[in-house]
Amino acid sequence: MDILGLTPMMVGIFVGFGLLIGILFGFFGMGGSFLVTPALLVMGYPSTVAVGSGLAFVFGTSVIGALRHRDHGQVDYKLALIMTVAMTIGIEGGKSVVFFLDSTGMADLIISISYVGLLAVVGLFTLRDAWGSKGTDSTGRDLADRVQSLHIPPMVTLRGDVRVSGTIIFAVGLVIGVLSGFLGVGGGFLLMPAMMYGLGVPAAVAVGTDILQITISGGFGAFRYAQSGSVALPVVGALLAGSALGARIGAGATQLVEEDAIKGYFAAMLLAGSVAVAAKELGAAYGIEILNTVSIALIFGAAVLVSGAVVLAAVCRLRNDSVGMWCRLTTS
Repeated sequence: MDILGLTPMMVGIFVGFGLLIGILFGFFGMGGSFLVTPALLVMGYPSTVAVGSGLAFVFGTSVIGALRHRDHGQVDYKLALIMTVAMTIGIEGGKSVVFFLDSTGMADLIISISYVGLLAVVGLFTLRDAWGSKGTDSTGRDLADRVQSLHIPPMVTLRGDVRVSGTIIFAVGLVIGVLSGFLGVGGGFLLMPAMMYGLGVPAAVAVGTDILQITISGGFGAFRYAQSGSVALPVVGALLAGSALGARIGAGATQLVEEDAIKGYFAAMLLAGSVAVAAKELGAAYGIEILNTVSIALIFGAAVLVSGAVVLAAVCRLRNDSVGMWCRLTTS
């Protein structure tokens, strides 16, 4: 018997996927749409529905995480305000591009290619920094120093004793907003590295601020897509049911896991998403069905492995073991 158009099995899958994404969201400060949107594309949903549903999920799950990170003191309200205003404006531009491309029949292909490129570039950059920062943090630090040296008024002081131009913050938010509206993401997978590497904000504060900003911009984007009937409410509801618990688990883990580990897990998620969407497009283009299966396995498998690694790393820290993906729990 179907539940709001979904089979019981599909409801269970979406609830479980939501739990995993909730953990990742609370840990990385990303609403999960960078996985939800390509997952829906892979499962055959139209691009406009995949984008709109991704934004709706972002809004729902971000409310939970924002409250949790606020309790940990990991939110910079000034930074969130500037980013929110800029991204709200940018989302309108990105949404217009999506519906124009949809009218030409090119939306699915272009959005998928854009996903592959952006996820791969950001993932590789973050992975390089995570590995390189074992001995030095020059990759992101040099860029942040250059940005902070640009004294374009008004200047703003952020958490972590970071002083940077408010104009630059607004420009970054505007660009990410356009990409957010175009790709159907809350902007977290772009905003988090932009805050860390571009502005020099500490990783934990970048995560918490990300989530507060996503609550507002994701809600605005979801509302605009919902007006066009491009939100699959049963899917979003099932995902949110699972993410409610996951977001609390992930947010608590940021207090326990080292910053380099956060970057490494973050990079792994982005690269897995990039390969998954690429496999799906190649499978569709050349009629290779196995690639579609590989794509789905990557999307769900990456969520399982990385969320599991996050929880394991947090448990290891609580037990005073070494923190990392392969740490072993001691027996009592």
